Parts: sequence; structure tokens; C-alpha cells
Amino acid sequence: MKILVCIKQVPDTTEIRIDPVTKTLIREGVPSIMNPDDKGGLELALRFKDKFGAEVTVITMGPPQADLILREAFAMGADRAILLTDRKFAGADTLATSNALAGAARTLDWDLIITGRQAIDGDTAQVGPEMAEHLNIPQISYVAGLDYDGKTFTVKKQTEEGHQILQFEGKGLLTVLAPAFKSRYMSIGGIVDAYDKEVEVWGADKVDLDESKLGLKGSPTKVVKSFAKELKQPGVIHEVDAEQAVELIISKLKEKHII
Repeated sequence: MKILVCIKQVPDTTEIRIDPVTKTLIREGVPSIMNPDDKGGLELALRFKDKFGAEVTVITMGPPQADLILREAFAMGADRAILLTDRKFAGADTLATSNALAGAARTLDWDLIITGRQAIDGDTAQVGPEMAEHLNIPQISYVAGLDYDGKTFTVKKQTEEGHQILQFEGKGLLTVLAPAFKSRYMSIGGIVDAYDKEVEVWGADKVDLDESKLGLKGSPTKVVKSFAKELKQPGVIHEVDAEQAVELIISKLKEKHII
């Protein structure tokens, strides 16, 4: 079995700040991490490596410094790592990103693709499902469990009401929830070995896709600005009886011209 895992380097959101003048993210000095849901997806793939001897390839699209999370994946147990980096990828929205990743996937040999549910810097949850559509393969999102009997994948999908059990055979794509797959720690030996392994660097010429669908050219959506949510004033607590509470509510509704 061969598993392709899509991972992303994201800013640690506990450290994110917004420039009050430009309204854009301040990235200088902000630490970067492997996206948590993607890390859960990698853990799931590594469990299949432990159990079935699966070969695990990780792939990311980003600037050269995204090499760091690929080294982290090596240290956790991944077998192969690919970095898609090229100025032609710059400015990509979710559609252009999924096009690039799917284009790369077309040139690789895999049985299963695993992505995180969503990235914490965008929270769109779009790239994985879009990849599946580009590749014309079945997809299951919000995955919280996975079994395999040698032929059929049995998937536990989390829903708002509980969970569903779904099955498929052949190739497919799963988007994974991080809490369901607590990721393993990197070993000391794994960290040392990670820097002796080759991260394959691919440009746009290695992707099986028309360049008009990549980067800014292939992005139908644009981010106009980013801004921090304004804090609301704290509420006022009134300790009154029921009759006074009714009168107070009515007066406030009238004050705001709701009634």
C-alpha cells in the first residue's frame, strides 16, 4: 500500500497578530508549525505503515522554509517527502492549491490520499475535497477512524449527531480530524536521520497541469484584507425579580427600536 499525505506549514495561531495599519497578518517572528489536522493525517498513515507496511509519502506546497515540516515528517517516520515550491504557485487560493497538489498526485503512485480536515490559518476545509474532485476519486471528510481488511476501507466519519460508518474499495481521499489520531513524538534517531534524507523539490514544470490553473492566475478568489475581530463591551448583570426583569427587557427592546 502507498499513501500520499498532504501537509501544510502554518503560523502558530496562538502567536498571530494583525497589523493595525495594513490589516494584514504579522508573520515576522511568528513560529511555524505543521498544521494539526495534517499531523493527525500523517499519524494515521504511519499507523498503516506500522500495521501493513505502507509506504508513506508527504507533500506540501509552500516557500523553501516549508522544508522544516517535511523534515519533521521524516523524523516521525515518513519514507519520502516532496516540496512544491515555485513563484508560479504564489498567490494561490484553495482552488489553485488543490489543482497543484492534484497535478503532482497524478505523477505519483498511490492507493490512498490523506489530508487534514482544514488548515488553522484559513479554516476553509476545501483543499482536500477539491483534490478528490480533480482526481475523480471518492472522498470522505471528518474521518475519526479507519480500518482495512486487505480489500475494503471502513471509515468512521464524525457528524454533528454522532458518527457514520462508510466503506469503499480502490483509491480514495480522506480528510482527518487531529483529535482522533494523537500524533507520535519524533525520536532522537529520527531527527538525526531526517537531515540525511533528501527532500525532493518540485517546480511547476513537474506538475501535470496547465500553468493557467496555478498560483494567482488560477485563483478565482482574492483576499482583500484581513482584520481582527473587535471585542465587545462586557454585559451588565441585573439582579432583579421576574417582574422587574420583564420590564427591563421591554425597556431595552424599545430603546433599540426593536419593539
